[in-house]
Amino acid sequence: MRVARCIPADKIDWTYAPEKFTLGDILRHLAVAERYMWAENAQGHAASYTTHGKELADGLENVLAFMERLHAESVAIFSKLSSEDLQRKCMTPGNAPITVWKWLRLMTEHEIHHRGQIYLYLSMLGVSDAGALRTDVRASAGRGLS
Repeated sequence: MRVARCIPADKIDWTYAPEKFTLGDILRHLAVAERYMWAENAQGHAASYTTHGKELADGLENVLAFMERLHAESVAIFSKLSSEDLQRKCMTPGNAPITVWKWLRLMTEHEIHHRGQIYLYLSMLGVSDAGALRTDVRASAGRGLS
């Protein structure tokens, strides 16, 4: 959410080219994918992601509130998963079986990919407030991977 809060309100619908995701599209996509794809599949249900359009939330503050609400719903679902649940198989939207913990790991990789897009978009816009990345990198320097 830190990088999302760096988006100027008047740039929420900005994109670098026609027919490409806007900043708002990316944020809505992240929220909807987490809740209606990863959380549903992890429970053994089919994904119910249908759109990431402005009809879900329009304007920066509404998009941020939408993201927070769906994230809270996702966390509530994930927190109920047992160790056994994490070891069972679920089906991806492409009907491929995958172990639930591996499916959830892919969720974080998906978020990292789109967070990189947001940083790039903000850089293209000349937004200097996106120092969250530099802060994250400095804070983790020297910690190594565990």
